[in-house]
Amino acid sequence: MNYAVDLAQFVEFLQLEGVEGPEGINRDRVRGFLRSLMGYGFAPTSAARKLSSVRGFTAYLTREGLVEQDPAAGVRGPKLPANLPRALAYPDVVRLLEEGPGGRHAQRDRLMLELLYGSGLRVSEAAGLDWEDLEPEERWLRVLGKGQKGRAVPFGRGVKELLQDWRPDPVTRQGPVFPGERGAPRITPRTIHRLVTQSARRVGLAGVTPHTLRHSFATHLLEGGASLRVVQELLGHESLLTTQRYLDITSDQMKRSYEQAHPRAGG
Repeated sequence: MNYAVDLAQFVEFLQLEGVEGPEGINRDRVRGFLRSLMGYGFAPTSAARKLSSVRGFTAYLTREGLVEQDPAAGVRGPKLPANLPRALAYPDVVRLLEEGPGGRHAQRDRLMLELLYGSGLRVSEAAGLDWEDLEPEERWLRVLGKGQKGRAVPFGRGVKELLQDWRPDPVTRQGPVFPGERGAPRITPRTIHRLVTQSARRVGLAGVTPHTLRHSFATHLLEGGASLRVVQELLGHESLLTTQRYLDITSDQMKRSYEQAHPRAGG
């Protein structure tokens, strides 16, 4: 994955700087790595992603006591163009999914985050999920997207296990997957927005929305080698040039591409 590539480049930079161990990593070296990326012509978005990978690595070093203070703390990334959608680096996604949910709704929130990122669902699609829309054994779900157009989307093994924990009794697996609060029949898009932003804040990520997870889903699939046509089919997008879908894709092709390219497919 890109995380390993990013860290390999960081280690190579450190070696050229004469750094032989974690104790030699400091804030100036992290900033120097970022400057070198920009000097080599990396796009701001790529440099920002690589910095995020370095942050995940230095956070690990700090937790393990290999460095006293996180050397990447306070290092600002390059300014990103305002018109570009934001995708999280995969290490940040992992932190969000595994450490973000908390409180009495932690189980629900973990499942919701995994679905938003793992299947690229829109907020309205996640809110509208019913148990009847799921095929847990086959790991498929059906959603009704924009324009009342239905599509099938695969999900990872981790989601299958979370679904089992969320409703272990088959008798209760009816109606909305995510019931609402205070007697409401189902969760609202506003609640989903709130749980995403709150989970992100717990792990130090700002500006993360459900759409950030959907965009990250698509970006990471493409970076993993998935076909653009497969990704557009999974997202329920139409062609930018016509009002018709891209070429038909069989379910086997779609499932295979998802399994091979999405980092959470294996759970």
